[in-house]
Amino acid sequence: MKDLFSVKNKTILITGSSGGLGFTFANGLAARGAKIALNGTNKEKLFEARRRMEEKGFETYAFPFDVTSSKAVNAEIERISSEVGPIDVLINNAGVNLRAPAEEMDEETWDKVININLKGAFLVSKAVGSQMIKQKSGKIINICSMQSEIGRATISPYAASKGGLKMLTKNLAVEWAKHNIQVNGVGPGYFKTEMTKPLYENKEFDQWLCARTPANRWGNTEELLGAVIYLSAAASNYMNGQILYVDGGLLSAV
Repeated sequence: MKDLFSVKNKTILITGSSGGLGFTFANGLAARGAKIALNGTNKEKLFEARRRMEEKGFETYAFPFDVTSSKAVNAEIERISSEVGPIDVLINNAGVNLRAPAEEMDEETWDKVININLKGAFLVSKAVGSQMIKQKSGKIINICSMQSEIGRATISPYAASKGGLKMLTKNLAVEWAKHNIQVNGVGPGYFKTEMTKPLYENKEFDQWLCARTPANRWGNTEELLGAVIYLSAAASNYMNGQILYVDGGLLSAV
């Protein structure tokens, strides 16, 4: 029972982890003994993130690759498995949100958001999942969103990608559960990150959100760690195809 929530010695790949929520997940899991493979496309930022974690004594590796390139994904997943060890947990965190009214949204912006948020999660899951099938174990955690369930003006590609990610989570769970692979998601409410900076710096939106959320505040990024640790550990071995919303009660309120 004491090991139910242990992630010690697990090899965990977190995409988009040189900053924001991904970096929070990386530090929280590493502090509990996990080996962390960081990922990002900005090499300078990625290696700085690794340096900061290594200064804390965490076993950390950095793998710069684009999650939207199947060639790069396949090559780097093989390298991670060879240099760090078989991947026990994959956290699909890489994401972007580019805002514009739907009638003004250009095709290039739509494609970029869908490719990173949804296609990228599929490509990395496919590459890692193929290895997990062979090792007959593994956990995949997709970082979904409130927009996996509800819409908001000016973010049509983001909402579409996160809604798709929710259903990808469920479908992979259905396909891979027989291989002892659990595929679940975490749906953050509103947390102060690099991506939400335009929102929390907007006084009108800040006041509206706090009034709309039963907890009456933004979330602290560390408050997502409990869900991520649970879904990474043995405690969630019979949890599959579910999205855990950590939202201060927002989705439950009208």
